[in-house]
Amino acid sequence: MDRKERFFATIAREPVDRPASWLGLPTVPAIPGLYRYFGVDNENALKEKINDDVFPVEVPYRSPAGNHIACAFDFAQKGSNYEERTLTAPGFFENYSDPGRVDDFDWPDPGLYIDRGECLRNIGQIPSGYAKMGIMWSANFQDACAAFGMETALMKMLAEREMFTAVIDRITDFYLKANEIFYENTKGELDAVLLGNDFGSQTGLMVDPDLLKELVFPDIKKLIVQAKNYGLKVVYHSCGSIFPIIDDLIDLGVDVIHPIQALAKDMEPQKLKTHFGDRVSFCGGVDAQYLLVNGSPGQVEAKVNELKEIFPTGLIISPSHEAILPDIPPANVKALFDALK
Repeated sequence: MDRKERFFATIAREPVDRPASWLGLPTVPAIPGLYRYFGVDNENALKEKINDDVFPVEVPYRSPAGNHIACAFDFAQKGSNYEERTLTAPGFFENYSDPGRVDDFDWPDPGLYIDRGECLRNIGQIPSGYAKMGIMWSANFQDACAAFGMETALMKMLAEREMFTAVIDRITDFYLKANEIFYENTKGELDAVLLGNDFGSQTGLMVDPDLLKELVFPDIKKLIVQAKNYGLKVVYHSCGSIFPIIDDLIDLGVDVIHPIQALAKDMEPQKLKTHFGDRVSFCGGVDAQYLLVNGSPGQVEAKVNELKEIFPTGLIISPSHEAILPDIPPANVKALFDALK
């Protein structure tokens, strides 16, 4: 079974030679240590060395606001001390209540900042055989929180729903256009996409699920339908404890739920398998909060074997957060992938 076959069989919950895997997205500070430990000098060689199955593809977005599709909106109020994307800074729309003024903000046009030729070049540089996953994010809820400032955004959801809806709809329109550019320019080459918002804390949802259903999920549905219309599998990311909305994500058309934050409430692998294992697949499960940081290689191996027992298929085994930070010893990354084999 090759890598792509294993990926598709895993998320279809069909028999596999072993569960599919995804390293995740090592942060820039983590990369030198991984390269030194595994004796490589580039991402392609690292993926080959660990025998990973999924290769991520970033959207080549570069604008004055930020050179990443997840940092496309400069919502921080002018004169604030915040220079990077944050959810806690006062947002541009903090004091807005009239949805008719949503165009007071200078909404970016993604068509100006995505290099169409680079889309295809980036995906063409991936060695053959991997499942290719576009890292789209399209975090419309998180961006809406940044647009107001998080506390204000949550209050708007309760008290000024039309204002909140006007902003999140405009954010979603941006992502629909950006994603279409990427999908059109990688057509036939991409296998899956990663979309996501963080809805959960360590102990529960940050927002009442009925508010998410009313004000957030309709736009997420548009993003999922768009990806599906291009024949792509949808991996949906949310950190935290999101058990109460997994049924809703399934109804929205999600194929894979990521990342199973292993220490969050109600996110135990066996519980997820019991409640949802016949209707959706998962990605993640290897705790990146404590185990991968502080555990021994033997403990990491034991956790992977436990996950394989619970999910002989239906789980892409991966760290329980997509970002591989420099505090994760490379020996534990090796233990994760050795146990898979």
